[in-house]
Amino acid sequence: MPSIQDSNNSMSRSDEELQNLTVGELKLHNANITLVEYDPHWPKAFEQEANRIRSVLGKKALHIEHVGSTSVPGLCAKPIIDLLLVVEDSADEPSYVLALEAAGYTLRIREPEWFEHRLFKGPETDINLHVFSTGASEIERMLRFRDWLQNNETDRDKYAQVKRSLAKNTWRHVQHYADAKSSIVQEIMERANANDEEEENE
Repeated sequence: MPSIQDSNNSMSRSDEELQNLTVGELKLHNANITLVEYDPHWPKAFEQEANRIRSVLGKKALHIEHVGSTSVPGLCAKPIIDLLLVVEDSADEPSYVLALEAAGYTLRIREPEWFEHRLFKGPETDINLHVFSTGASEIERMLRFRDWLQNNETDRDKYAQVKRSLAKNTWRHVQHYADAKSSIVQEIMERANANDEEEENE
């Protein structure tokens, strides 16, 4: 979800704004964020979930990737596996939502104005399943951020430091914590993009 909040929570989205994006009841968090050290079992948990999704959607699942902090060895994270699912048209819910729901997944977020993003929770493993249409620029951004952190220890440590500091605060919604990381994410992405440009010009 797009980030519009700074770390002091002064620009956090209202309950009404978040409810408009939420399918079902918007639940309050009102607590700090639990971060754990990297778990080497996370890649296996991703593979199990990805295989389940492939078995449900077949060829409609154009691409499935492990993203987010649990995809970066050595990085602390909320113990929730983030998956990126690419379908032909994420706005065409009948083409994939019913099949996922029949398999136990629950649609929780619908964001037509942000790359037609959809988010599901899983039937067993604690996951965030992010769905985008093929060609959405957010796909490349998520993968580039993951790949950069996997290969850049300095930025990985800097990101972990910011996460740990923010996690100590009390957050009305988990999304407010996610939004508060926007400035460090943007800073890291600018370095990753600049590095890519340098390599292209060599």
